Amino acid sequence: MKKIPWLLFAGLCTVVGLYPSVYFLIDRKFGLLSSKSEILLADVFWNLGFYTHIIIGGIALLVGWSQFSKEWRLHRPGLHRRIGKVYVASALLSGVAGIYIGFNATGGIVAKMGFIALGLVWFGTTLKAFLDIRQGDINSHQKMMIFSFAACFAAVTLRLWLPLLIVAHHGEFEPAYRIVAWLCWVPNMGVAAVMVRRLAIRQPSRFDGFSL
Repeated sequence: MKKIPWLLFAGLCTVVGLYPSVYFLIDRKFGLLSSKSEILLADVFWNLGFYTHIIIGGIALLVGWSQFSKEWRLHRPGLHRRIGKVYVASALLSGVAGIYIGFNATGGIVAKMGFIALGLVWFGTTLKAFLDIRQGDINSHQKMMIFSFAACFAAVTLRLWLPLLIVAHHGEFEPAYRIVAWLCWVPNMGVAAVMVRRLAIRQPSRFDGFSL
């Protein structure tokens, strides 16, 4: 029974991490992109930011969940570190791209602020974690990585919340999107804070979270 939440967590990360491939299999103007103007969709820099965000962010999701595996961390530390480096690079690139495209988020200023804030939090916590491990501060590094992946996991929680919010708003997308721009990540930060407090990190070698 203890494995069920873990398998669900890994499964959601994998499915959503692979989701960007859909844009290369069917007409890309579906879902969120159907709300974008033709001018924006033709903008080279916006497209660069959008595809960098979803593809590299997908990689971050695909590899990041494995860093919470105690088995991998303790028995395959070399692989654990290599995957951690892939995650950090992906998170930093996708975070910057997310901040950029956030300025054109559907839903007006509320949605824009929500997604820009998410990008800043994701980038900031990941960069802090990287700098911490470079300085040998393992405890702070591990804590920041928990917050970093909580921000990354917003890609999953957005897709869980959004359909429910659309139904609650009688099929209207924009009001739901304004709410999900914040709901997809702020509660995640709360969960991350609880995890960090409960773990009470004092012995880095026994910690079951991220490490580079």
